[in-house]
Amino acid sequence: MTMHSWMALAPLLFFQTAGVSMLRPHAVDFAVIVIYFVMVLGIGFYLKRFTKSGEDFFLAGRGMSSWVAGLSFMSANLGSLELMGWAAAAYEYGILAAHWYWIGAIPAMLFLAIVMMPFYYISKTHSVPGYLQLRFDRATSGLSAVCFAVMTILMSGVNMFAMAVVMKVFLGWNLHFSIWVSSIVVAIYVAAGGLFSAIFNEVVQFFLIWFGALLIPIIGLIEAHGWSGMVARIHANFPGQDFTHLWRGLGHFGSNPMGVNWVGIVFGLGMVTSMGYWTTDFLVVQRVMSAKDLRSAKMAPVIASFFKMAIPFIVILPGLLCLAVLPVHLVPQSVMQAGEYSYNAVLPLMLGRYCGPGLLGLGITALIAGFMAGMAGNVSAFATVWTYDLYRPFMRKNETDSHYVKMGRWSSILGVLVSIGAAYAAMNFASIMDYVQALFSFFIAPLFGTVVLGMLWKRVTAKGAFWGLLAGTLTSVSIFLSMKFDPRTIGVFALYPKAQALAQDVYQALWAGIVCAVVTVAVSSFTRPREERELVGLVYGCTEIPSEGKYAVWQRPIFWAGVSLAAFLVLQWIFW
Repeated sequence: MTMHSWMALAPLLFFQTAGVSMLRPHAVDFAVIVIYFVMVLGIGFYLKRFTKSGEDFFLAGRGMSSWVAGLSFMSANLGSLELMGWAAAAYEYGILAAHWYWIGAIPAMLFLAIVMMPFYYISKTHSVPGYLQLRFDRATSGLSAVCFAVMTILMSGVNMFAMAVVMKVFLGWNLHFSIWVSSIVVAIYVAAGGLFSAIFNEVVQFFLIWFGALLIPIIGLIEAHGWSGMVARIHANFPGQDFTHLWRGLGHFGSNPMGVNWVGIVFGLGMVTSMGYWTTDFLVVQRVMSAKDLRSAKMAPVIASFFKMAIPFIVILPGLLCLAVLPVHLVPQSVMQAGEYSYNAVLPLMLGRYCGPGLLGLGITALIAGFMAGMAGNVSAFATVWTYDLYRPFMRKNETDSHYVKMGRWSSILGVLVSIGAAYAAMNFASIMDYVQALFSFFIAPLFGTVVLGMLWKRVTAKGAFWGLLAGTLTSVSIFLSMKFDPRTIGVFALYPKAQALAQDVYQALWAGIVCAVVTVAVSSFTRPREERELVGLVYGCTEIPSEGKYAVWQRPIFWAGVSLAAFLVLQWIFW
């Protein structure tokens, strides 16, 4: 059968009934999936022998090269949010979804590498709350730790839910059974090997995801006759909607499908949400801190930034191709009827369209790998924050290192169990991305203001940091609830009455960041700061940064950060 005849037949095979499980995986597909699960568990038990101390369990012994740390840093972010949620967002909003990969990631990753990483690494902290305790006090650290612990569990739950949906669509497994199978596997290998297991599995999963997910854009562009053919089909299928320009429609709120303008994208997304996520979310920062030295720690996010720029070609492009070639129209999850498919089904539908026996198994495994990476990353980060930032300082201060390792393992299992409840809660939200971005605006946006002000300005006090963080978090939650229960306030907070969910989230984050900064500065101005000698290693101007003069220019992280930034600007011009 030729490629063109297969692509003509595939939609008929897939959409012939209104049932959920439309595909018939072959034995070879199941074999690929089983081999992956066995490999994951094997890696976890093998690495258990190397995790004897707390440094090993929580920071992988600080022995990772810049490439391993960088790939793990990238893979920890490449979960259901990337593979399933953003493909759905691309179908709903078009290429505007790529902003969350480019302006919503690259500047922040480079800022982490060049500006913030020296302080995280020099202070030898196990987490961002750990840094806040060193810089401020236990109250600020405890508040951030509680917020972060809640967020990681909620994020782990949405990974479980998304993976269970894929297993139900492709394999016909019961949704509840799928959730429990995935949770048990993650609990075993993270509890056994800690961050060692998570990092090595993430590197393996990184390559599986790329090899599996690349099938859709390659075959899809062949069917659509290239980029120009895809664009022409989208314009024919959706006249009057601009789904293919990155910046051109952001001059006015009503000229793009998201209902946002450039201010929200540049400031709400680029300067608050993304900076907060990439520089303070310990799920990703923890991977960089596992590097063997400061230079490797700085290079890791720079290396990851190049891969991040390429990811829209395997995540956003399937959503655009779905707009061009899929013979049915998808609908929002909140209004979906029997026999219809929601935006969240974009990636599974496209995978079923193009992948035959063997390739289908690889594609399913790639999706499962992404979801497992997301779950494992969140659970291991939860275990670290719980053990080092809540349990040790507030409950058991003077226990042995082996005691804290045991607590880390038990808290990993507890984190998985609580995540199961979060997975069931995620079923009640309209879409995955609405759920995830709302969480980021609650917990990440205010935290960035607290961390960056404390790192760059020695005048910030502990009281200013605590009240600023609390005020920013409460502001975000209040705005979210206000817009949900009284839609008239959308025009007030998101500046446009018809702003869609993602547009609401970026403005929600922007307001939270502004309130956090204003309250922090105001309270700090009336309270006494710490002595300068107490801030060595924690604040710019009080800390000596190791020189990189012994390296050639092309070996320095700042050189490659400049190359990455240039590539980022070229992409903005190409897809303007």
